[in-house]
Amino acid sequence: MPECGDVSSIKVFNASFHMKITDITNWRVGGLLFAMLIIVGLPYVVTLANTRDSQTATGWVAHSNAIKALTFQIAYEMRSSEAASYRLLVGDGNELTRKRANQASGEVPSMLRQLRVMTRDNPDQQIQIGALETDINGRMALMNQALSRLQQADAPGARQSLRDAGDLFKMNTQVSAIVQNEDNLLQVRQKAAGQKAMNGRIVLSVTALAQLLLLAIIVIASERQIGRREVAETRENRAVQRSQLILQAVREPIALFDGNLHSLLVNTAFSELYGLDPQQRAQPLAQMGEGAWSDSALLQRLTDVLLRDRELWDYDMIQRTVDGVDRHVVINARRLQQRETDAPALLLTVSDVTVRALAEQKVNELNRQLEGKVTQISDVNRELEAFSYSVSHDLRAPLRHIAGFSRKLEHHLAEHVDVKAAHYLEVISGSAQRMAVLIDDLLVFSRLGRGALRLQAVDMQSLVDEARGLAESGVQERRIIWTVAPLPMVIGDENMLRTVWQNLLGNAVKYTGHCEVARIEVSTQQGRNGDYEFTVADNGAGFDMQYADKLFGVFQRLHRASEFPGNGIGLANVRRIVVRHGGRVWADAELGKGARFHFSLPATDLAGAHN
Repeated sequence: MPECGDVSSIKVFNASFHMKITDITNWRVGGLLFAMLIIVGLPYVVTLANTRDSQTATGWVAHSNAIKALTFQIAYEMRSSEAASYRLLVGDGNELTRKRANQASGEVPSMLRQLRVMTRDNPDQQIQIGALETDINGRMALMNQALSRLQQADAPGARQSLRDAGDLFKMNTQVSAIVQNEDNLLQVRQKAAGQKAMNGRIVLSVTALAQLLLLAIIVIASERQIGRREVAETRENRAVQRSQLILQAVREPIALFDGNLHSLLVNTAFSELYGLDPQQRAQPLAQMGEGAWSDSALLQRLTDVLLRDRELWDYDMIQRTVDGVDRHVVINARRLQQRETDAPALLLTVSDVTVRALAEQKVNELNRQLEGKVTQISDVNRELEAFSYSVSHDLRAPLRHIAGFSRKLEHHLAEHVDVKAAHYLEVISGSAQRMAVLIDDLLVFSRLGRGALRLQAVDMQSLVDEARGLAESGVQERRIIWTVAPLPMVIGDENMLRTVWQNLLGNAVKYTGHCEVARIEVSTQQGRNGDYEFTVADNGAGFDMQYADKLFGVFQRLHRASEFPGNGIGLANVRRIVVRHGGRVWADAELGKGARFHFSLPATDLAGAHN
């Protein structure tokens, strides 16, 4: 008769063996189900994909035909309106003919927009449609011009406009290109669809072989499962050992407690922080760390975590640890379910954030100081606004009185004014006018520093062209050679950047006034930090570099007003605008050999722009 211990061992072995057999059976059933799913599902998925590809190819054919039909319809509408215009030109027209002549202007733009929407996934077609739209807009403009001239009884002019429309804007080439591009794209898509169908057939063929291989693999793998499970159990035991080693090596205090808040497991960091013996079990939490955990509110919160399955997150408190130091700690706790018993356990982690708390205290102090600085800046801004108001209102009245009474005095004296008195009156009047201009410039400079930036995409090329035309308008008799490189788009305030270019190009034209042939160059390059660097160079008067620090100051001038007129505010405005956009401005020159003014702008969204 076997001993009681032997019987227990046999029962344990039988239970373990039965469990393994059950696991193997479950694994095989799952494998067979998976094989059936592959055998039935994979061909279905491949067939469904082929059907979907066929439907997609059919849709692309219809889409391409619709694009070509719409393109031909646009061409037809234009031809129809032009034919009606010619009929009106020869006097063979009625009200219906007039409607046909104006029909293209009403319908073709919407058709072009529809064509753009239909081809928005094709950049090449978008380019061709843009060219077609340009030609059609030109033809419609000349056709409308012809109709207008025809209403004014200018038949020859109307005929010439219609001829110009046909000669200057040939849309047939663009129409043919759009249709040809769509045909080529359709051929590529049909070829791709055929390739996908071939791939599907290959996949179906491979699937049949894969199904047989899969069944064989399942049978072989099931025989090896028992050995693999034993290896897995060994690896699991090793993993548990490694996890315990990691737990002890972690420098953050971690502990596990039972339902009565007695320790089940503590790591080395927890033991060192609170002076515990890591081998001793069942130590009450309230007695650890010489009263560090005696806070009744915290113990109640931890009890609630165990009983009500709540979580404790980032509980701040000050604890005096065994080293006698008051530490600022953050406590987190959650309930865990133990595998070997139904009793819950409490996982407790402690983070020492003393350094972070001190840093936050310093940050708060710095924030208070910063708030004080902001208040001071607000006071300065209010004083500046008051100063601007005083300049714009209080200083203008005396200037108006000076100018007005000098004119009245001149009229009062009339012919009794001698040469010296007339000179004095002229100086008084001119000085008053110059003072008014200086006040206006000062107000503009002040507003540039206070107004909000209206950020948007800005075409620097168009701003340069506009500023160049404005600068040339007053010096048409001069010979100026311009060299303007292609300029990029930037993000900024368009009106402010327009002011920058007008000042820089205006100065270049002004300070080359003594040159027989003025040469002005506008260029750009990529800076070291990825910023755009713009340069305006000229061959004019230049300046002495020892005075360069005064160049961008308010009312600072390096040339006499009699030689080159101006108020000395333009470059100050340039500097303020560029700095507000997050860039910088500088210049270099040689006296009598020209100057080069540079400014930089960020190539991104001006995240660092200064308001």
